[in-house]
Amino acid sequence: MSQTPNDPAGSTQQFQQWAYQQQGQPEKGAKVNVGLIAGVVAVLALVAIIVVALMISM
Repeated sequence: MSQTPNDPAGSTQQFQQWAYQQQGQPEKGAKVNVGLIAGVVAVLALVAIIVVALMISM
């Protein structure tokens, strides 16, 4: 017995149900990456400390 893949485009009703379910889910790309922001802040703080240390030593 062969199994057919579960294709949401297989029938109109299945596709409409699949499309309706997708509307309620938030986009994955809209999420803010907290780790990236924390990394950028850490790098900026490190650069600021280095600049201040170089200015004091002169």
